[in-house]
Amino acid sequence: MSIRMLALDLDGTLLNSRGELSERNFQAIAEARKLGVHVTLVTGRRFRDARPLALKLGLDVPVISHNGALTKHARTLETVAAQLLPLEAAREVLRLGREVGTDALVSDDPEGKGVLVYDYLSDDNDALAKYIAWSRRIHGEEAEEAVRRVASLEDYLDHAPVHITFSGGLARMRSIEERLQQELGASVKVLCTIYQKTDFALVDVLHPDASKGAGVKAAAEEQGLTHQEVMAIGDNFNDLEMLQYAGTGVLMGNADPSLHALLQDFGCHMTATNDEDGVSLAIEKFILRR
Repeated sequence: MSIRMLALDLDGTLLNSRGELSERNFQAIAEARKLGVHVTLVTGRRFRDARPLALKLGLDVPVISHNGALTKHARTLETVAAQLLPLEAAREVLRLGREVGTDALVSDDPEGKGVLVYDYLSDDNDALAKYIAWSRRIHGEEAEEAVRRVASLEDYLDHAPVHITFSGGLARMRSIEERLQQELGASVKVLCTIYQKTDFALVDVLHPDASKGAGVKAAAEEQGLTHQEVMAIGDNFNDLEMLQYAGTGVLMGNADPSLHALLQDFGCHMTATNDEDGVSLAIEKFILRR
């Protein structure tokens, strides 16, 4: 069965280690679209952060953002689906984060472009400070509406947000991940994205039913496609359900080795690293040559 939908993770997959889209990957996506293949971005990034790339690629399929919690059209901002983190659970997440000593980021505004809200930055959390600075920089004139600091997240949260994120060194992130799993259980979905080489991790807390896999499944069914007609490419643990769902799953060469074992029963393929244009190689092999 031919591939009619391509689901692409961004960081560590479509983008190289400098966060750039290579010309070869750009061209491979364009060629796949000429053959009638629907292309969607499926990312842990906020919608606002993923939207510029979707516009650059000219994609007409909604962006699946926030690890599947929010699906929106890049051009029109039409919200296709939103699975918001329940307010009570969100408040518990904040409480546990405070106890562990981690800095929380709240992603909000599912109907608009999105806003990142925080109230405090620890002096030793350089990675988070850099991320907030990056978020302000890439949105230029919209920086003030894209990133907002408030006096208290507890006071701010009087409604269900899209999701809550913690970020920092691996040891501290494993600590908060364990606490969240132990105390909140199935009331939330906890996804960890790990970058071993830089001692950095993201812990995203979502609605319990949200995932990249569920987002891709919904997008495929909207197009009248089966999972066998879907190809997904990813590199990290938050891509696991998406890769398991797709009829053709492709794992990047730069992925954590433990992911290989988790996917071995699903016939997942391997490609080159994100700095070696692994996405274009996979597109050429499984879509263009067929």
